[in-house]
Amino acid sequence: MTVTVELAGEGSHEVDAAGKTYADLLAPFDVSKHEVSVLVDGRPVPEDQAVDSDVERVEVVRLIQGG
Repeated sequence: MTVTVELAGEGSHEVDAAGKTYADLLAPFDVSKHEVSVLVDGRPVPEDQAVDSDVERVEVVRLIQGG
């Protein structure tokens, strides 16, 4: 099962999501699961959750840190 993973403003990758978690989908990008939020249909999903078989597209957005 292939999922399109888009990192907002930085491109997208087709990822084989079979047997993987949402955090596993971040592998093609140089990001940590602690600095992004993973969205399916505009809603955040837990990174440690298995990718649902009906998911075709995942959006990843960087979290903003202030100081």
